[in-house]
Amino acid sequence: MNQEQPTTRGIAILGSTGSIGTQALEVIQQQPERLHVEVLSAYRNADLLIQQALAFKPNTVVIGDMALLEKVKDALFDEGIKVYAGADALEQVVEMEGIDMVLTALVGAAGLRPTLKAIRAGKDIALANKETLVVAGELIMAEARAVGVAIHPVDSEHSAIYQCLAGELLNPIEKVILTASGGPFRGRSRADLEGVTRAQALKHPNWSMGAKITIDSASMMNKGLEVIEAKWLFDLTMDQVDVVIHPQSIVHSCVQFEDGSIKAQLGLPDMKLPIQYALGYPRRLANEFERFNFLNYPQLTFEKPDLEAFRNLALAYEAGKKGGNAPCVLNAANEVAVARFLADEISFLELTSVVEHALSHVSWQDRPSIESLLGSDAEARAKAAEYQSVVLR
Repeated sequence: MNQEQPTTRGIAILGSTGSIGTQALEVIQQQPERLHVEVLSAYRNADLLIQQALAFKPNTVVIGDMALLEKVKDALFDEGIKVYAGADALEQVVEMEGIDMVLTALVGAAGLRPTLKAIRAGKDIALANKETLVVAGELIMAEARAVGVAIHPVDSEHSAIYQCLAGELLNPIEKVILTASGGPFRGRSRADLEGVTRAQALKHPNWSMGAKITIDSASMMNKGLEVIEAKWLFDLTMDQVDVVIHPQSIVHSCVQFEDGSIKAQLGLPDMKLPIQYALGYPRRLANEFERFNFLNYPQLTFEKPDLEAFRNLALAYEAGKKGGNAPCVLNAANEVAVARFLADEISFLELTSVVEHALSHVSWQDRPSIESLLGSDAEARAKAAEYQSVVLR
């Protein structure tokens, strides 16, 4: 369906109706001579998926919910677009010949299997699904190296590090410094967080993101997951990954080399730039995005994270250092915890309690396989779901 523009890069977007997916389509729309859409997928948002398919004319779309298959098929029948449904279909579709790069923008551990399939099919990956590396970083990176597949990070922090490493192949990293905005509750004590509401937690000061990642940012779990992701992406130890609170979200992250010099990547808090960098790599594609001006930000500040008030970050460091299936358990329990918080079943501080409960009740495994990791994921979710709130309502 895209034969008229064979020199452009064919992109499969897994999770096209989410925050990253919709912004990726904006990027692709502005780069018609470089990029085109081959595959779009969504889980339940059939209406938006149909709108996107009609606008971008992909070869194939996949709807995750089998019950919505006929609705999507009927809407796209006249366009000649192939329509499939279910997780198995998504894993098969990423192997298609017309795909040059797969953007994994699925939420949570759901991105693991299709990302692995895409790697084994020799597709380069634009990774917006940090949970894939948190859950199975050692296995994923080993597969990518074996096949010769490139993984281009889309998270703004990891994209910043990736950009700072350009031209530094022979220079060892001493450490990387991930910046964090601090979220909506920066500076608050643990006691201050006891009465936090869902609405308050969903008000991020700088970034526009989906509900799950916004809550993770508020609890600092998002930064913890990013620390583990950085460990695998850049072949580091957990002790080589620092976190610094940077409220302005202008310095997206830094790399310190063994001579002590530090390189940083700066820009306005706009996810379209790291998305475009990943999709266009190794070229920097011209665009009309708003430009950062130092004069508009005369003061850039940095603070130490409060690991007592935001225990999730400390838990992530502990799980990352322990290794094995511990990060998998951490991630799975957190996904359940966030869903329960959004459903008003637990308090904000209990986001940490749920994760601690799962970590203490799921048996640790040193070098798990993909199958055993999926088993740990399921067990952790069950333990997180059984956690009973101790807060009187």
